[in-house]
Amino acid sequence: MSKDRIKILPEYVANKIAAGEVVQRPESVVKELIENSIDAGAKNIDLIIKRAGKTFIQVVDDGSGMTEEDAMLSVQRHATSKIFSLEDLDAINSYGFRGEALYAISAISQVEIKTKTEFDEIGTLIKIDDSANIQNEKVSCSVGTSITVKNIFYNTPARRNFLKSDSTELKHIIETFKRESLSQPGIGFKFFNDDDLIFDFMPGTFEDRLKQVYADNILDVLVEANEPTEFLSLYGYTAKPNFLKKNKGDQYLFINNRFVQSKQINHAVFKAYEHLLERGDYPFFVLFLKLDSKRIDINVHPSKLEVKFDDEKDIYSFVYSVIRKAIATSDLVPVAALSSNGEDDKMTLEASREKDFAENRRKYFDEVSSGRPRHDFKKSAFTDNEIDLIFGSLNPEIRNSSPQAVVDSPLERKIIPEENNNVVSKSPVANQEIPFIIQLHNKYILSQIRSGLMIIDQHVAHERILYEKAQRAFKANMPFSQQLLFSQTIKVDPGDIGLLSELQPYLTKLGFEIKFFGTDTVVIDGVPQDVKLGHEEEVLMDILHEYKKNETEKGIDEQDNIAKSFACKAAIKAGDALTEREMRLLVDQLFATSVPYVCPHGRPVIIKIPLDEFDKRFGRTS
Repeated sequence: MSKDRIKILPEYVANKIAAGEVVQRPESVVKELIENSIDAGAKNIDLIIKRAGKTFIQVVDDGSGMTEEDAMLSVQRHATSKIFSLEDLDAINSYGFRGEALYAISAISQVEIKTKTEFDEIGTLIKIDDSANIQNEKVSCSVGTSITVKNIFYNTPARRNFLKSDSTELKHIIETFKRESLSQPGIGFKFFNDDDLIFDFMPGTFEDRLKQVYADNILDVLVEANEPTEFLSLYGYTAKPNFLKKNKGDQYLFINNRFVQSKQINHAVFKAYEHLLERGDYPFFVLFLKLDSKRIDINVHPSKLEVKFDDEKDIYSFVYSVIRKAIATSDLVPVAALSSNGEDDKMTLEASREKDFAENRRKYFDEVSSGRPRHDFKKSAFTDNEIDLIFGSLNPEIRNSSPQAVVDSPLERKIIPEENNNVVSKSPVANQEIPFIIQLHNKYILSQIRSGLMIIDQHVAHERILYEKAQRAFKANMPFSQQLLFSQTIKVDPGDIGLLSELQPYLTKLGFEIKFFGTDTVVIDGVPQDVKLGHEEEVLMDILHEYKKNETEKGIDEQDNIAKSFACKAAIKAGDALTEREMRLLVDQLFATSVPYVCPHGRPVIIKIPLDEFDKRFGRTS
């Protein structure tokens, strides 16, 4: 065995290995160069690429520029103007600070730097050749910096072979360009792909930039979140529940204007949507978190995408609370439009607007990836700026919405809350002067509202009521049980006995009184008020089966699962006939919930049809 097995790598080999951490693909070069331009105070940044950045990347800015001495130092390893001491790492406020980007890029590509400050009469041109020799020339140029990177990975063919297709690499560059432009709406950005102008973003407000990046009607499907505090602030937009997506693509978190990836913060946003999300759904969001730079560490990885917080729990709770509040205070009721295609009349939800937006956005980026010029997004056919809020004309004061008379039907018994009185009502039909409320096919409740017609799915509406009632019961721990005149004895599969025993504490809080005998027998002595008499066994077993289904398919926690299962199986069903009194009680209780717009599983509870749509349908002009 040789004695000389450990050796020091030659510097040029070590340099190429180290460069791989900073430059993983052309997109990495784009990111580092644009962020350097932002640090230089640029007001306008142009990105020019060819062959998806594999052969040519150029970033031109009108920032502060560099002197000849600084330009020569900028391509040296660990050369930076952003930090000077170890203490500076505790409060990083710039994008770059490690002094690795230009050095790493020059190690695996051919680089030219043209730069000039406002104090110089003539600019500086730096060229780095194949042998890493630095050439210095004087040139005429504008104030600012232009960096050109050619033939990325030309001297490391193994890395070059692992690059993806031009289409894939271009999509990565587009994604980074979007992130950088969203983080700096006050800067003008242009993007040229193979000599075609693909993006031209003018400086403006954050809302202007959102419209430029996505579509003019993007704000119609978003909810604003804004919570400034002395120590921590959050601002941005997140999607309405009917604009949820099946992928994680458009989720942007910026901390002190730097794009980062944080599983903790993402989870806080998802958690804020609570039961508006089905498994596999993801919300669109663009959020800006502002906090003292001393409270975070971004020096985790050369890519600077990871971040660590000094108090992760506080930040998690803050983000969750702000997003939850934004969603809860927004009008999330879908708007339906009447349309005719010459064959069949059909109802289309406002979600079609979001679908148009999403489809056109996908087509747009497909066109960009293929090198074709940009086309405008399809405009929504629905042009109303704002639909009246359902409860806009109601008396906001507390009203006693429960009946004064005795309960006179089983369904009414299910609808009336245990609390009986003192319900804060936001219902548009609680006022008895509302002209009508009717039931359609024993499934839907129809009622006039000021802006048109409101339609409610009676089953999912009652589901939402019972779900929140169950959650309150878990917290209060004061069960109310309806005692059975004759106990019900049922046989249960031995495999389910263990699960029932495990869930018994939750079932007891809901109002079930059950006892176990042997390995397969359960006796029901009492049930919740909401369970229809004569259906005790059926409801209990349905809850158990629904619980197991949710457990395998949706992965929700135990308490939430039992609340959802109870609400689903104890609620009134499609096909149950309701009296006018029962319908009014149901709707009144629905609007006393925290989220009346969707059921616990994410299905819509309410839609509304504006009066304008009826006028259009009947050809009315006034």
